[in-house]
Amino acid sequence: MTRWFNTAGPCEARKHYMLPPTMRLPNLSRLIEQESYFVIHAPRQTGKTTAMQALAKQLADSGRYAAIIVSVEVGNSLSNDLGAAELAILGAWRNKIINRLPEDLQPEAWVDAPPGQRIQANLRLWTRAIKRPLVLFIDEIDSLQDETLISILRQLRDGYPERPENFPVCVGLIGMRDVRDYKVASGGSGRLNTASPFNIKDRSLTLRNFNAAEVGELYQQHTDDTGQVFTTEAIETAFDLTQGQPWLVNALAKEIVEEMLTDTDIEITAEHIHKAKEILIARQDTHLDSLAERLREPRVKAIIEPMLAGLELGNVPNDDIQFVIDLGLCKMNPQGGLVIANPIYREVLPRVLTVTPIASLPQIAPTWLTPSGDLDVDNLLQAFIQFWRQHGEPLLGTTGYHEIAPHIVLMAFLHRVVNGGGTLEREYAIGRDRMDLCLRYKNVTLGIELKVWRDKKKDPEEEGLQQIDSYLERIKVDFGWLFVFDRREKAPPFTERLGTKTATTEKGRSVVIIRA
Repeated sequence: MTRWFNTAGPCEARKHYMLPPTMRLPNLSRLIEQESYFVIHAPRQTGKTTAMQALAKQLADSGRYAAIIVSVEVGNSLSNDLGAAELAILGAWRNKIINRLPEDLQPEAWVDAPPGQRIQANLRLWTRAIKRPLVLFIDEIDSLQDETLISILRQLRDGYPERPENFPVCVGLIGMRDVRDYKVASGGSGRLNTASPFNIKDRSLTLRNFNAAEVGELYQQHTDDTGQVFTTEAIETAFDLTQGQPWLVNALAKEIVEEMLTDTDIEITAEHIHKAKEILIARQDTHLDSLAERLREPRVKAIIEPMLAGLELGNVPNDDIQFVIDLGLCKMNPQGGLVIANPIYREVLPRVLTVTPIASLPQIAPTWLTPSGDLDVDNLLQAFIQFWRQHGEPLLGTTGYHEIAPHIVLMAFLHRVVNGGGTLEREYAIGRDRMDLCLRYKNVTLGIELKVWRDKKKDPEEEGLQQIDSYLERIKVDFGWLFVFDRREKAPPFTERLGTKTATTEKGRSVVIIRA
């Protein structure tokens, strides 16, 4: 039976191309030997469940432990009814235990107990009923919230001193976030802000992404099965675009081998990887869509908005920075500073923010296209000026990211331009005080720089000319646009400040400066 690249649910070796599932786990043997309780957190769809399933099987197969991974996700919709949530969770656990463990390691029928005590009572009875120490991995723990979450954590804490004879010898909580970021309503914080009521944890660990060699190893499995080759450049490009994020690595390959190149005699090149990337971004598959949903959260917005604008983060709490890292949105750059986790996410985030402005755009005739379908840059500029004069100011209110509203509206307009015929690439980072865009349409490459004139700052035009000069040099073109959006409180009226002029950079490049 042919295997395939998996993008939905845990991996199975007989069905899916996959790497050894526990390879990326931190070494947990010491924690298990020391009868520790711990947390494993990593972004969604990085392989946590697959790895913990494999670890549980290894422990059970050793003959020393009864080990299993169970989930509490079924209690998510019952967070306001603790008793009902506990019953639903125990029911789901019972089904999993019957399917995964031999009879001599299964508990007897669950017993009833008062709400708030059922998990603890039944774990105690289960541990007493079997002859091996019980290791329990609890998946999707952060899908719970409020009273149900706090109660289950407290029940685990209360049973902790009774291990190993009367309670699981080792418990691992598996989720996207560390304990302090589990959602609670009490206190108005939205977070626990501390490891309590799970202050018994020994360690909080994470699951790393694939490295470049592992991406090649995964893709080689497809080559071994089918003969279809991924070129060295294709593998390198896949790693560069994904930074080894497992879902993205699999999704790129799956799109290519199942949709784009079903003929296994055709080798897969870097160009195919780039094309698959564009398809994934445009299609907004579930993984990317759920990632984009995070942009609505105030804690995420407080970091992503200044990052897109190129501003410093200011007084953002350290916990919030760790939160976006735990979600997989961002990572710490080895050279310093917070950056978007990978180039695909870097494209997805601003693109998502343009969805509402794009939907709000009026019908625009493509006057920027020649009769042969090529891009006329001069006509494009005139079309934008007319569009901005008529619709720019009202559209600024269609996004909740007010600091970069002009950037978002401009990108929405440019997406209309390149739709189906080109690409729009973005560069942005903390402290750059600008966003760079590269519009590619057939044989035209247009470099664009966006600057904002803010209160108590000098006119950014001079600095912008120096910056776009280096950007145009990097993308190897001699012509570009520099936008200066005047966002000062006492800026001239919208229609009065709109205008263009041409300037020449120090290195002799021609730049149209657009004041808006």
